[in-house]
Amino acid sequence: MVVTPGSKVVSEPGALLYMSDDVTMETTSGAGITQAFRRILSGESFFVNTYVYHGSTFGYVAFASPHPGKILPLDLRVTGPMLCQSDAFLCGMGNVDINVHVVRELRTAIFGGEGFFLQRLTGDGTAFVNGGGTVIEKKLGRGEVIKLDSGCLVAFTESVSYEIQYVGRLRSALFGGEGIFFTKMTGPGVVYIQSLPVARLAMNLQTAGFGQQGNRANNLGNCARLVVVLLFLLVFVLVAFATPGQWHRVLEEL
Repeated sequence: MVVTPGSKVVSEPGALLYMSDDVTMETTSGAGITQAFRRILSGESFFVNTYVYHGSTFGYVAFASPHPGKILPLDLRVTGPMLCQSDAFLCGMGNVDINVHVVRELRTAIFGGEGFFLQRLTGDGTAFVNGGGTVIEKKLGRGEVIKLDSGCLVAFTESVSYEIQYVGRLRSALFGGEGIFFTKMTGPGVVYIQSLPVARLAMNLQTAGFGQQGNRANNLGNCARLVVVLLFLLVFVLVAFATPGQWHRVLEEL
Protein backbone atom coordinates (compact mmCIF):
# COMPACT_ATOMS: atom_id res chain seq x y z
CA MET A 1 0.00 0.00 0.00
CA VAL A 2 1.14 3.58 -0.67
CA VAL A 3 1.76 5.82 2.35
CA THR A 4 1.98 9.61 2.38
CA PRO A 5 3.88 11.92 4.81
CA GLY A 6 2.64 11.42 8.36
CA SER A 7 0.33 8.54 7.52
CA LYS A 8 0.27 5.45 9.74
CA VAL A 9 -0.41 1.79 9.11
CA VAL A 10 -1.09 -0.73 11.88
CA SER A 11 -0.52 -4.47 11.44
CA GLU A 12 -0.24 -7.75 13.27
CA PRO A 13 3.33 -8.74 14.24
CA GLY A 14 4.93 -10.89 11.56
CA ALA A 15 2.73 -9.65 8.71
CA LEU A 16 5.31 -7.38 7.03
CA LEU A 17 6.67 -8.35 3.60
CA TYR A 18 8.70 -5.24 2.68
CA MET A 19 8.71 -1.44 3.05
CA SER A 20 10.49 1.61 1.67
CA ASP A 21 13.53 3.15 3.38
CA ASP A 22 11.72 6.18 4.86
CA VAL A 23 9.20 4.03 6.75
CA THR A 24 9.90 3.19 10.40
CA MET A 25 8.29 0.52 12.57
CA GLU A 26 7.34 0.77 16.24
CA THR A 27 5.86 -2.05 18.35
CA THR A 28 3.35 -1.08 21.05
CA SER A 29 0.32 -2.43 22.87
CA GLY A 30 -1.89 -0.14 20.81
CA ALA A 31 -4.46 1.98 22.62
CA GLY A 32 -3.67 0.50 26.03
CA ILE A 33 -3.67 -2.67 28.11
CA THR A 34 -7.47 -3.09 27.99
CA GLN A 35 -7.51 -2.84 24.21
CA ALA A 36 -4.61 -5.31 24.01
CA PHE A 37 -6.46 -7.93 26.06
CA ARG A 38 -9.52 -7.46 23.88
CA ARG A 39 -7.36 -8.18 20.84
CA ILE A 40 -6.11 -11.38 22.48
CA LEU A 41 -9.71 -12.56 23.00
CA SER A 42 -10.42 -11.88 19.32
CA GLY A 43 -7.47 -14.02 18.21
CA GLU A 44 -4.89 -11.28 17.65
CA SER A 45 -1.59 -10.54 19.38
CA PHE A 46 -1.02 -8.45 22.50
CA PHE A 47 1.26 -6.09 20.53
CA VAL A 48 0.74 -4.31 17.21
CA ASN A 49 3.25 -2.82 14.78
CA THR A 50 2.80 0.78 13.66
CA TYR A 51 4.49 1.96 10.44
CA VAL A 52 5.04 5.69 9.89
CA TYR A 53 6.32 7.33 6.70
CA HIS A 54 8.83 10.16 7.32
CA GLY A 55 9.58 11.13 3.72
CA SER A 56 8.38 14.10 1.69
CA THR A 57 6.65 12.38 -1.25
CA PHE A 58 5.30 8.88 -0.79
CA GLY A 59 6.47 5.47 0.36
CA TYR A 60 5.13 1.95 0.44
CA VAL A 61 4.50 -0.89 2.86
CA ALA A 62 3.53 -4.42 1.84
CA PHE A 63 2.04 -7.20 3.94
CA ALA A 64 1.47 -10.89 3.26
CA SER A 65 -1.20 -13.30 4.39
CA PRO A 66 0.06 -16.15 6.62
CA HIS A 67 -1.68 -18.77 4.46
CA PRO A 68 -2.73 -19.20 0.80
CA GLY A 69 -5.73 -17.04 0.06
CA LYS A 70 -6.85 -13.49 -0.53
CA ILE A 71 -6.45 -10.22 1.38
CA LEU A 72 -9.80 -8.45 1.52
CA PRO A 73 -9.93 -4.62 1.86
CA LEU A 74 -12.85 -3.28 3.91
CA ASP A 75 -13.56 0.46 3.77
CA LEU A 76 -15.25 0.95 7.14
CA ARG A 77 -16.67 4.30 6.06
CA VAL A 78 -18.78 2.38 3.53
CA THR A 79 -19.44 -0.91 5.31
CA GLY A 80 -19.82 0.35 8.86
CA PRO A 81 -18.73 -1.94 11.72
CA MET A 82 -17.66 -5.39 10.51
CA LEU A 83 -17.65 -8.70 12.38
CA CYS A 84 -14.85 -11.06 11.33
CA GLN A 85 -13.61 -14.51 12.22
CA SER A 86 -10.96 -14.77 14.89
CA ASP A 87 -7.45 -13.89 13.66
CA ALA A 88 -8.80 -12.39 10.42
CA PHE A 89 -7.31 -8.91 10.80
CA LEU A 90 -4.02 -8.39 8.94
CA CYS A 91 -3.47 -4.62 8.86
CA GLY A 92 -5.27 -1.32 8.72
CA MET A 93 -4.74 2.16 7.34
CA GLY A 94 -6.27 5.16 9.05
CA ASN A 95 -8.51 4.91 12.08
CA VAL A 96 -9.24 1.19 12.58
CA ASP A 97 -10.16 -0.17 16.01
CA ILE A 98 -10.13 -3.90 16.83
CA ASN A 99 -12.58 -4.98 19.52
CA VAL A 100 -14.05 -8.30 20.59
CA HIS A 101 -17.63 -9.39 19.85
CA VAL A 102 -19.06 -12.15 22.07
CA VAL A 103 -21.27 -14.73 20.37
CA ARG A 104 -24.22 -14.74 22.75
CA GLU A 105 -25.97 -17.94 21.63
CA LEU A 106 -24.15 -20.89 23.21
CA ARG A 107 -24.85 -23.48 20.51
CA THR A 108 -23.75 -21.05 17.78
CA ALA A 109 -20.49 -20.41 19.63
CA ILE A 110 -19.84 -24.17 20.05
CA PHE A 111 -20.97 -25.50 16.66
CA GLY A 112 -20.76 -22.44 14.38
CA GLY A 113 -17.09 -22.96 13.59
CA GLU A 114 -16.00 -19.47 14.73
CA GLY A 115 -15.79 -19.94 18.50
CA PHE A 116 -17.10 -17.72 21.30
CA PHE A 117 -15.41 -14.52 20.09
CA LEU A 118 -15.41 -12.62 16.80
CA GLN A 119 -13.45 -9.55 15.82
CA ARG A 120 -15.37 -6.28 15.60
CA LEU A 121 -13.71 -3.71 13.35
CA THR A 122 -14.81 -0.09 13.66
CA GLY A 123 -13.55 3.34 12.61
CA ASP A 124 -13.31 5.36 9.41
CA GLY A 125 -10.20 3.75 7.91
CA THR A 126 -9.59 0.72 5.71
CA ALA A 127 -9.07 -2.71 7.28
CA PHE A 128 -7.45 -5.63 5.49
CA VAL A 129 -8.49 -9.14 6.54
CA ASN A 130 -7.36 -12.65 5.56
CA GLY A 131 -9.47 -15.18 3.71
CA GLY A 132 -8.41 -18.69 2.72
CA GLY A 133 -8.62 -19.70 -0.93
CA THR A 134 -11.12 -17.64 -2.92
CA VAL A 135 -13.20 -15.01 -1.08
CA ILE A 136 -16.76 -14.50 -2.32
CA GLU A 137 -18.95 -11.49 -1.56
CA LYS A 138 -22.68 -12.16 -1.10
CA LYS A 139 -25.10 -9.26 -0.73
CA LEU A 140 -28.25 -10.34 1.11
CA GLY A 141 -31.58 -8.61 0.95
CA ARG A 142 -33.85 -8.22 3.95
CA GLY A 143 -34.85 -11.68 5.15
CA GLU A 144 -32.67 -13.44 2.57
CA VAL A 145 -30.90 -16.51 3.96
CA ILE A 146 -27.67 -18.19 2.94
CA LYS A 147 -26.30 -21.36 4.59
CA LEU A 148 -22.54 -21.93 4.76
CA ASP A 149 -20.32 -24.82 5.65
CA SER A 150 -19.08 -24.21 9.19
CA GLY A 151 -15.72 -22.41 9.18
CA CYS A 152 -16.15 -20.77 5.75
CA LEU A 153 -17.27 -17.44 7.18
CA VAL A 154 -14.74 -14.58 6.90
CA ALA A 155 -16.64 -11.39 7.71
CA PHE A 156 -20.11 -9.84 7.66
CA THR A 157 -21.79 -6.54 8.39
CA GLU A 158 -23.43 -6.05 11.78
CA SER A 159 -26.88 -6.01 10.22
CA VAL A 160 -26.60 -9.71 9.28
CA SER A 161 -27.96 -12.29 11.71
CA TYR A 162 -25.51 -15.11 12.55
CA GLU A 163 -26.75 -18.50 13.82
CA ILE A 164 -26.57 -22.22 13.07
CA GLN A 165 -29.05 -24.71 11.60
CA TYR A 166 -29.19 -28.51 11.87
CA VAL A 167 -28.46 -30.23 8.55
CA GLY A 168 -31.81 -32.00 8.75
CA ARG A 169 -31.12 -35.75 8.69
CA LEU A 170 -29.01 -37.95 10.95
CA ARG A 171 -27.50 -39.81 8.01
CA SER A 172 -26.45 -36.53 6.39
CA ALA A 173 -24.98 -35.31 9.67
CA LEU A 174 -22.88 -38.46 10.14
CA PHE A 175 -21.82 -39.28 6.59
CA GLY A 176 -22.39 -36.12 4.53
CA GLY A 177 -18.96 -34.68 5.33
CA GLU A 178 -20.39 -31.23 6.16
CA GLY A 179 -20.77 -31.66 9.90
CA ILE A 180 -23.90 -31.55 12.04
CA PHE A 181 -24.77 -27.87 11.54
CA PHE A 182 -24.73 -25.27 8.79
CA THR A 183 -23.90 -21.64 9.48
CA LYS A 184 -27.05 -19.63 8.73
CA MET A 185 -26.75 -15.96 7.74
CA THR A 186 -29.87 -13.80 7.38
CA GLY A 187 -29.86 -10.40 5.67
CA PRO A 188 -29.88 -7.55 5.09
CA GLY A 189 -26.17 -6.98 4.69
CA VAL A 190 -22.98 -8.32 3.14
CA VAL A 191 -21.29 -11.65 3.86
CA TYR A 192 -17.77 -12.65 2.80
CA ILE A 193 -17.14 -16.39 2.37
CA GLN A 194 -13.83 -18.24 2.04
CA SER A 195 -13.43 -21.41 0.00
CA LEU A 196 -10.47 -22.83 1.95
CA PRO A 197 -10.44 -22.24 5.74
CA VAL A 198 -7.09 -22.76 7.44
CA ALA A 199 -8.46 -25.73 9.43
CA ARG A 200 -9.57 -27.45 6.22
CA LEU A 201 -6.21 -26.80 4.57
CA ALA A 202 -4.41 -28.36 7.55
CA MET A 203 -6.75 -31.35 7.47
CA ASN A 204 -6.22 -31.87 3.74
CA LEU A 205 -2.45 -31.77 4.18
CA GLN A 206 -2.71 -34.26 7.02
CA THR A 207 -4.97 -36.54 4.99
CA ALA A 208 -2.52 -36.42 2.08
CA GLY A 209 -0.06 -38.08 4.47
CA PHE A 210 3.06 -35.95 4.12
CA GLY A 211 5.67 -38.06 5.93
CA GLN A 212 5.22 -40.84 8.44
CA GLN A 213 3.52 -38.60 10.97
CA GLY A 214 0.89 -37.60 8.42
CA ASN A 215 0.26 -41.24 7.51
CA ARG A 216 0.04 -42.26 11.16
CA ALA A 217 -2.38 -39.44 11.97
CA ASN A 218 -4.46 -40.29 8.92
CA ASN A 219 -4.70 -43.96 9.96
CA LEU A 220 -5.61 -43.03 13.52
CA GLY A 221 -8.30 -40.68 12.23
CA ASN A 222 -9.80 -43.41 10.05
CA CYS A 223 -9.80 -45.86 12.98
CA ALA A 224 -11.47 -43.30 15.23
CA ARG A 225 -14.20 -42.63 12.67
CA LEU A 226 -14.79 -46.38 12.27
CA VAL A 227 -15.14 -46.83 16.05
CA VAL A 228 -17.66 -43.96 16.22
CA VAL A 229 -19.75 -45.46 13.42
CA LEU A 230 -19.73 -48.93 15.06
CA LEU A 231 -20.75 -47.47 18.42
CA PHE A 232 -23.56 -45.55 16.77
CA LEU A 233 -24.82 -48.72 15.04
CA LEU A 234 -24.67 -50.63 18.33
CA VAL A 235 -26.71 -48.00 20.16
CA PHE A 236 -29.20 -47.87 17.28
CA VAL A 237 -29.71 -51.65 17.38
CA LEU A 238 -30.15 -51.65 21.14
CA VAL A 239 -32.66 -48.81 21.06
CA ALA A 240 -34.60 -50.31 18.15
CA PHE A 241 -34.78 -53.97 19.12
CA ALA A 242 -33.86 -54.52 22.78
CA THR A 243 -36.56 -55.25 25.34
CA PRO A 244 -36.47 -53.73 28.86
CA GLY A 245 -35.17 -57.04 30.24
CA GLN A 246 -32.38 -57.15 27.68
CA TRP A 247 -31.47 -53.57 28.48
CA HIS A 248 -31.18 -54.52 32.15
CA ARG A 249 -28.83 -57.41 31.38
CA VAL A 250 -26.68 -55.20 29.14
CA LEU A 251 -26.34 -52.57 31.88
CA GLU A 252 -25.38 -55.24 34.40
CA GLU A 253 -22.64 -56.54 32.08
CA LEU A 254 -21.31 -53.00 31.67
